Amino acid sequence: MNYIIQGSTLILSTKWNIFFILNTPRVQQMVFSSSFSFFHCLLILSSTFSLVLGNKAFIGTYGVNYGRVADNLPPPESVVTLLKAAKIRNVRIYDVNPQVLTAFKGSGIGLSVCLPNELLTDIGVGEDRAMNWIKDNVQPYLPGTKICGIAIGNEILGGGSVELWEALLPAAKNIYSALDRLGLAHEIEVSSPHSEAVFANSYPPSSCTFRDDIIPYMKPLLQFFSQIGTPFYINAYPFLAYKNDPSHIDINYALMNKNHGIYDAKSKLHYDNMLDAQIDASYFALEKFGFDKMEVIVSETGWASKGDDNEGGANVKNAKTYNKNLRKKLLKRKGTPHRPKMLVRAYIFALFNENLKPGPTSERNFGLFKHDGSIAYDIGFTGLVPSSASSSFLSFKGIGSSYVMVSSSCIGVLLLLIAL
Repeated sequence: MNYIIQGSTLILSTKWNIFFILNTPRVQQMVFSSSFSFFHCLLILSSTFSLVLGNKAFIGTYGVNYGRVADNLPPPESVVTLLKAAKIRNVRIYDVNPQVLTAFKGSGIGLSVCLPNELLTDIGVGEDRAMNWIKDNVQPYLPGTKICGIAIGNEILGGGSVELWEALLPAAKNIYSALDRLGLAHEIEVSSPHSEAVFANSYPPSSCTFRDDIIPYMKPLLQFFSQIGTPFYINAYPFLAYKNDPSHIDINYALMNKNHGIYDAKSKLHYDNMLDAQIDASYFALEKFGFDKMEVIVSETGWASKGDDNEGGANVKNAKTYNKNLRKKLLKRKGTPHRPKMLVRAYIFALFNENLKPGPTSERNFGLFKHDGSIAYDIGFTGLVPSSASSSFLSFKGIGSSYVMVSSSCIGVLLLLIAL
């Protein structure tokens, strides 16, 4: 193995691979040490790529939301089997259920948990309460269960009471401070997902702004998240936009099918699908606040396979089309028209149909899988049981993390060296 240092880059080369690594004092010390070996190279690569590739709470580009507002779902242990078979490595849950956290132990699946909305006011009172909550609900499951994120509530700003709006930032700060004191802040991301209701307008994307009544709460929250490196999480649903205005929105634009798209005259950008437009609207709103560097991640998106008579577009055909096109889009690992170099990352809503969710029929029919673990429609997954919707299993190799690919490459080279 040879090495060259050029400015801020350390270049390591073997007969098989060339690796480019950030040049830091720690790296130089290891390179020039007489005990430096190829195994040290592996360690550098692992630590370096874990820092520079991707968001710490999101591996690759594809994830799912595992909601459980139902009384007929498979046990969490079977859900882990389902997720591993589908190569899904990112999962969000909406609580800290002990059975779920235990079932995910040793799975390697990144799990983002949630501090429920009803606890925000209490946790916002003091760091000691946040510390107790983490010690009771998070720390006991580490490191076996890969808890990589804590969402502070769900869709707080723009909905609910002003009391919760006021409690959001103190709760986020207290949870982060407690994690920091426990030495976990570098492993577990603190965030808070928002709905589209935080925006005053979002069409065209370049005109997007936050609502005036939300700004006093949103701006300090964004300042805090910017300081700790947290992305902006948005629940973006082309389905809901289409359902609310089917006469003015092209269904193909919402479904990511071939269509004429829209043109944003101010930004001079063309959009061929609504999800990209919704993501870029978030970027434009953030830029108006001065948060140009903040990444946007879609914390929820999906399409209902069944709905009431007044819920236009809610059917199996459209749900299959949207989720299949979304999967293809994420496999391409590309950005949006406004941020072409920033990968689009999304959590799909949802893993299962949830029969106890209140509201219109669509709310109970967003699942990729039915309550028994069979597929709701075929987009390439296999279910826990056979389904009337045929399925051919498609590997998610392209969605896997760059970190894993790099590590696999390093391990492969090491095995070759040992063999020789």
